[in-house]
Amino acid sequence: MALRNKNNRINKTNPQKEDFYQKVFKIVAEIPHGKVTTYGEIAQAIGLKSSARMVGWALNSTIGDDSLPCHRVINRTGELTGKRHFKTPTLMRELLENEGIEFIGEAVNLKKHLWKPSLD
Repeated sequence: MALRNKNNRINKTNPQKEDFYQKVFKIVAEIPHGKVTTYGEIAQAIGLKSSARMVGWALNSTIGDDSLPCHRVINRTGELTGKRHFKTPTLMRELLENEGIEFIGEAVNLKKHLWKPSLD
């Protein structure tokens, strides 16, 4: 997957950043249907526990590319902080609810739906 900026132009990145992004994409692709994970869980699986924000940046590089289930990545409290990057403000929640994911108010029921990734 090529890394693209907001204007859909391919970004020229350094190899370390590209490697990090590819690890993020690999984990996101493995999130099971009906489960979610957090930016922090992905960062921890990669071995960079304090890099949750960088996971978000990696996912932002995929805007407009529906090949990854980015809707399954949420913040640590279960809120849909990435929803503004979808075509409509409600699409992220709709996609999750269509997979049977339950909400408590505005947050995903993490006790029931949290998936903890590992990087093999």
